[in-house]
Amino acid sequence: MFRKSIRNKLIVLLMIITILPFGTSIIITYYQTKEAFKDLVVQENSNLLYQGKVNLENYLGELNSLSLSLYNNPDFINYMRAPNKEDNYLTIGIVRNVLQTILYAEDNITRVQISFAEEDRGIIASKRSTVVFSERITDKYEKEYKRAKLSPYNFHIDTSQLQQGSNMLYVHRALTNVPSNKVLAYITLEVGTEKILELSENLFNRQTEELFILSPTGDLIYSSNPVVLQNREEQQWIESIMKSETEQGTMEWDSGEFQGVMMFDQTELAAGGWILVKRVPYNTLYENAFSVTKINILFGVIGLSLVILASLIVSFKITNPIRVLLQNIEQVKEGNMKVEFPSFGTDEIGTLGYRFKQMVERINLLINREYKLEIENKNNQLKVLQSQLSPHFLYNALQSIGTLALKNNVPQIYKLLTDLSKIMRYGMNMDEDMVSLKREINYLKAFLLLQKERFGENFDYSFLIEEQAQTIKIPKMILQPIVENYFKHGFDTRKGVGKIEIIGKMKVDYLILVIKDNGAGVSEERLNEISCLLKEGKASLKGEETNIGLRNIQARLQLYYHHLAELKMENHKEGGFMVTIKLPLDVGGEDAEGNHH
Repeated sequence: MFRKSIRNKLIVLLMIITILPFGTSIIITYYQTKEAFKDLVVQENSNLLYQGKVNLENYLGELNSLSLSLYNNPDFINYMRAPNKEDNYLTIGIVRNVLQTILYAEDNITRVQISFAEEDRGIIASKRSTVVFSERITDKYEKEYKRAKLSPYNFHIDTSQLQQGSNMLYVHRALTNVPSNKVLAYITLEVGTEKILELSENLFNRQTEELFILSPTGDLIYSSNPVVLQNREEQQWIESIMKSETEQGTMEWDSGEFQGVMMFDQTELAAGGWILVKRVPYNTLYENAFSVTKINILFGVIGLSLVILASLIVSFKITNPIRVLLQNIEQVKEGNMKVEFPSFGTDEIGTLGYRFKQMVERINLLINREYKLEIENKNNQLKVLQSQLSPHFLYNALQSIGTLALKNNVPQIYKLLTDLSKIMRYGMNMDEDMVSLKREINYLKAFLLLQKERFGENFDYSFLIEEQAQTIKIPKMILQPIVENYFKHGFDTRKGVGKIEIIGKMKVDYLILVIKDNGAGVSEERLNEISCLLKEGKASLKGEETNIGLRNIQARLQLYYHHLAELKMENHKEGGFMVTIKLPLDVGGEDAEGNHH
């Protein structure tokens, strides 16, 4: 029952065509939205990370500038060149002022130390004590001094103390005897990490994201995740970041405790070459995509419910009238031709019911007329038998008259009878529908010879037929009605000698036949009327005999060539009427008739 019910099939079909596109749309939308949000989050975080890198570079650049500011004081440089010779009060005061200026130039600087390269002497300034000149100093920064000396920037930032839980980093610079590369002394700035922490806190969301700052050697300078800091050896992603050949980029990671996207950017080497890494898990990346998908699913469920309800309403509206029609059809099948049912409305179903009633009434009418048609059919068969006898009798009669004309030495009468016999034989031969253009032209020549005999010098005709066109098959007697119309409607209104010209030529895939005369032509209004009547297949109410020949030609062209042939009528620019017939070369005849009808 389910398979046979249109109603059930319609409901299932409507649900399928709703669920499948909607489900596919949700899936495609989810993946497209997911990737779009992912790209958007990555782009925004990359921009934020870049801005953080710039801020960090600016801050470290300020610290670097403080260490370079010593070169701006010639007295201080002279003191570093010979510290044992510059013990006057004025020089000591200048040195003291320079170090205190650096010490208090940045809130996070807690200590400034200068160690001379060739002497075991130094100067220390801190915010907890005054400036101290030491004759003997134990330098614990010897390794970092070597790194600063070897650096192309004479600059090195020591972050090793941060690994041990300290909140201090140390900025070392080798002060050279410009323009030579000889190192005079080393300056060390002990800097608190409060500013770096402040800059870092603005770069990530602590609830959903993680931020790390790595040294050029891969040590963790800053970590928002304490677990990562405690288990540094297990963080394989750090090695992957360090092996990257680019200074900035994006890397997807799906291993261990983290699954998501990592974005990284590296500061300039002159600013320490630190690497800022931001990790965003997949659930944060796709959070917005999940929300959009949930909303789509909610609206989809609502829409699906409405579709199911509409499907039920539509199916009942369509299938109920169809069931009534099926019941009436069963009655007609049993012989009850009187069907009665209420109107189904004005829609397609209502129109179907109304047409069904009309069809049954028409069938009743045809049944009543069946016996009359059968009688008329028998009468027509009798007439056909009679018409088959008439041509044979006429041929014999004409032949006898022609023989008598020759015996009485009147060859002109014999010739006219011969032409008339050709015309009658050609026209009455019902065994062929398509003939060659050459045969059709020979028939027209015989017809026009009789007209020439009738009108004498007042009539003339000509044929311009291409040789290759003469073998083309065309519908039989397609040209004769047009020629005959000239004698009916155009010959008496001519000026001078009546002329008619028949042209046949090949053009691409078509045969073009043109019949031109020198009659008075047809008014534009009448020409438009005939054209409309031919398109509609109707007869003229003003005079059916004026266009019956053209209607027959139009009907036969449609029969043999469907809509591929063309019949065109127009007034010739030189005066007279012109009819053009355009026939396709590869269509026509009985085969084409069967295909189109």
